[in-house]
Parts: sequence; structure tokens; C-alpha cells
Amino acid sequence: MRTLEKILINKKKDCKSIWFMRQAGRYLPEFRKIRSKNKDFIKLCLNSKLASRITLQPIKRYDLDSAIIFSDILMVPYALGQKVQFTKNYGPRLSNFNPEIFFNSNKKIFKKTLHPIYKAIKETRNKLDHKKSLISFVGAPWTLLVYMMGFKKKKNRIDFRQIKNNKIILEKLIEYICEHIENQFRAGSNVVQIFDSWAGLLPKNQLLDFCYKPNQKIVNFCKKKRIPVICFPKGIGRNYSEFNKIVKPNGISLDYEVEPLWAKKNLKNVVLQGGMHPKFLLKTDDVIQKEAKKYLDIFRDVPYIFNLGHGLVPETDPNNLEKLIKFVRNYK
Repeated sequence: MRTLEKILINKKKDCKSIWFMRQAGRYLPEFRKIRSKNKDFIKLCLNSKLASRITLQPIKRYDLDSAIIFSDILMVPYALGQKVQFTKNYGPRLSNFNPEIFFNSNKKIFKKTLHPIYKAIKETRNKLDHKKSLISFVGAPWTLLVYMMGFKKKKNRIDFRQIKNNKIILEKLIEYICEHIENQFRAGSNVVQIFDSWAGLLPKNQLLDFCYKPNQKIVNFCKKKRIPVICFPKGIGRNYSEFNKIVKPNGISLDYEVEPLWAKKNLKNVVLQGGMHPKFLLKTDDVIQKEAKKYLDIFRDVPYIFNLGHGLVPETDPNNLEKLIKFVRNYK
């Protein structure tokens, strides 16, 4: 059994597992070279050969025990009929949500649209050392809804009464997210991470309906299919405890605002992952190592996967990442 699965399934305390969110991508010069020639991000994600090559770039550079497929959480709404465009210094822009197109989607077309991703996973798994895990990922229903409905640009004016009348959208998203997970797993991925990147926008009284329950349904699906699953409900603070008790994932990824001592005390029967702020990698070696040691010291006697509290930022020096990985590998 590979290291990452060993920790997630058996909750091994003595295994060292290291991977990083967004490790395949924008901070690497070899990625930037490919990206400069491929301006359309969605087309790049659907280019099986290039997506596989990008996925493997950090594995060739670093002593990591897991690769994460180069893709995007917005591939699901894209396959459900919404146009997705990435604009520099702004991020993703989605076309207006069209209920008729969305509800007339079917799994055959969905699978065909995303087939290049599954092909990239298959190619990557064939090229990847059998001892290394291949991680696939999805966006959680609420986070996808934020993008699909344009809530991000008006995040302080979310009308939950309107959303409640459209909970059928959430249910359909859950169905297709599970379909995407299973297709990725069948193609060769070994672990899935669910990104609820905008969970922090939800007020406490809406977390159950829009964060906990949707994530729980997907986690239950993964457990039924025996797919190890990590959840990342970013920005919900101490509600991480309630999330963990209700959703019960194999692993839970800590964002950088979660106090590690609090997490160790309050998050039980789950593998902890990450926590360190990505911006520490922009600082000096001493500062980077001091911060990494804080997490390693606190979590040394519980099942823990070393990662960050969010994805690597574009300004990250690849050499700093290499030194951090060596520090973690040599930690005793």
C-alpha cells in the first residue's frame, strides 16, 4: 500500500507523506513555458498529454510521494454546459447559468466531455512510480455554486432564500461530482480531495445545508466505492470540529487560519493535513523551517500529512520548496 493511502486508511502515525496543493503548475518555470504556448486554460486541462506532463513535473523535481492531476474544479460546470474563461489578474469567469442546459445534461455527454482528463490520469498512472499516489480532486457543491451563480463577485449579497428554492441544483451537482470522482478513480487515481474553497462565505446557520450535508453525501459515496477521501472546508474556523463529526472523511485539510494545537485537540478519528501558510515559502530558510517545525512538532504523535494551508503561490521559489521538502524528510 502506498504511503498516502496507508495513512488515510490505516491512520498510520509513523509514515511521512508530503504533497502540496497546486504543486503542478504556476510557480514552476517548466510549467510557465508550456502555459505561455497554451493561452486557453480549459483547453490545456483537456490536453491529455500536456496535463500528464505538467502533473509529473514536480515529481521529477522533488522527493514527493504523491502527484496531483493537473486539472481544475470548474471542469464540472464546464462539462454541464457553462462556458469557463480564465482572465489574468481576475480568475475564472463563467457564462450566465442556464437552467435548461444544466438540467438537460446527461452522464454520457458529461463523461465524453471530460474524457481527456481521465485519459491524462491513465497516462500519468502508467508513468508514475507504483509506490507514489495519484490524487484527483473535485470542487464541493457549494463552492461550484458560488462560481456558477457569480456569487464570488457579490459575496456580501448572497440571497439564501433564492438558493433554497434551487436546492435541486445542489443535488444534481452532487450526482455529477460523484460521477467525476468515480471516473477519475477508474482511470487510475488513488485518492480524491474535495475542495470547498468558499465554505467560509457561509454563515453558521447555513453550514449544515450547504457545506456539511453535501460533503457528507460525497464522502459516503467515496467510502462505498472504497476511495480514500480528504476534505478541505476552507475558512470555516472552529466549525471544522462540527464538519469532521458530521462528514467523517478519511482526512481533513487544515487551512492556515486553523490553530494547529486546537486542531489536534478537537479533530479526532481523522488524518490531519496541511496548515502552514503558503506565504512562508516566500521568506528566509530559517523562518520557513521554524514554521514547518511548529506543525511537525505538534502533529508528530497523530496521523499527519505534510502540506500547506492552501495552494502554492505563483511567487514561490522552487528552490525554497525543495529545501522545505528536505527539511520535512529529515525531521525526527
